[in-house]
Amino acid sequence: MRFVTYESAGEPAIGLLAASEQHIIPLQASEHRYYGEVLLPPTMLALIEQGEPALERVKEIASKVAKDTDTSLLLPLAAVRLLAPIPRPLKNIFCIGKNYVEHAMEFDQTADPNIAVPKYPVIFTKAPTTVIGPGAGIKSHRQITSALDYEVELAVIIGKQGSYISPETAMDYVFGYTILNDITARDLQKQHLQWFRGKSLDTSAPMGPYLVHKSAVPNPGNLTVALKVNGEIRQHSTTADFIFDIPTLISTISAGITLEAGDIISTGTPAGVGAARKPPQFLKPGDTLELTISGLGTLTNTIID
Repeated sequence: MRFVTYESAGEPAIGLLAASEQHIIPLQASEHRYYGEVLLPPTMLALIEQGEPALERVKEIASKVAKDTDTSLLLPLAAVRLLAPIPRPLKNIFCIGKNYVEHAMEFDQTADPNIAVPKYPVIFTKAPTTVIGPGAGIKSHRQITSALDYEVELAVIIGKQGSYISPETAMDYVFGYTILNDITARDLQKQHLQWFRGKSLDTSAPMGPYLVHKSAVPNPGNLTVALKVNGEIRQHSTTADFIFDIPTLISTISAGITLEAGDIISTGTPAGVGAARKPPQFLKPGDTLELTISGLGTLTNTIID
């Protein structure tokens, strides 16, 4: 199941991407057609919080739509505006730094992996106000930065509350996955030592296009991760190269910090960021970024002035 949050006629709603990948199944409207009532909530966060009962209802709706010859309820994908799957997270996004060996090495001057590769997950956060959806413009913020950079990342969406979660049970707490671009102002990141400001400028967390339920991602530890700038491949790797896998990240963060339904963990970026290129290549207005993770789709955004 590939969930979407979309805007149609000025109103936000949640739906499923149809099998054709050209239409959206509006969940509440479909539920009303087939059941004469609406029990599903209007937002993705609320859907996640409802847990298994909501998922079972969604599966039934999808099955009924697939058999229905009347397709009038389906919305053409081209006729709606996709938003981020969770347009406004309730909490800061948990982010992981230096979670690929090559990325850790490309910023290190020692060339010694024993020094460059972290012994424990590097955890920071991005503000909820950073989130934008597919197609939305990423502000250049040229008034305060001349070093805007990109980072393609697999984002994990938590499905239920938990604390002190063991690595062995961690995947039970996952709802699904999406793509996140950890846009970073490298100069601000360096100036402030703490990364929060350089990572939390408005529009610095493009997310989407879908929230793919974990049932459709049997092996999140072996997904291809890639990013293009203006059609040029800048990053290309696989989540098999994680230093700290998803169970370890969930277990580490939840040890003393309660994770809740709808929380987002962005798992780090591979090598190839603009700051590490020689010479550095930072983003400028007009640049188009395409982020692709196998099974999760492609997230496209453009830098605006």
